Amino acid sequence: MTQAPTTDQIRNATDSGATGEKVGHPDPAAAPLGTDAEAGGNSPTPTERKLEAGSQINHPEAVPPDGRVVYFVLIALVAGAIAVIGTMA
Repeated sequence: MTQAPTTDQIRNATDSGATGEKVGHPDPAAAPLGTDAEAGGNSPTPTERKLEAGSQINHPEAVPPDGRVVYFVLIALVAGAIAVIGTMA
């Protein structure tokens, strides 16, 4: 049986953007994941933490577009604009 992740591990996965729920940036939440339950004396059980971790979808990091693709699109747009202007003359 695998060990349930801690609430900090779940929060860090979400904050880093690894789950695809948000961009990789710390969450300025007033009450981060698990805080309310822990303050009330009812920390999340290992089963609840496993359920939360299992419900998160792991997305690979987005790859920025290759520079060549950007230049190709710009050249195609300029060529298209020239063709449209040429037919209007």
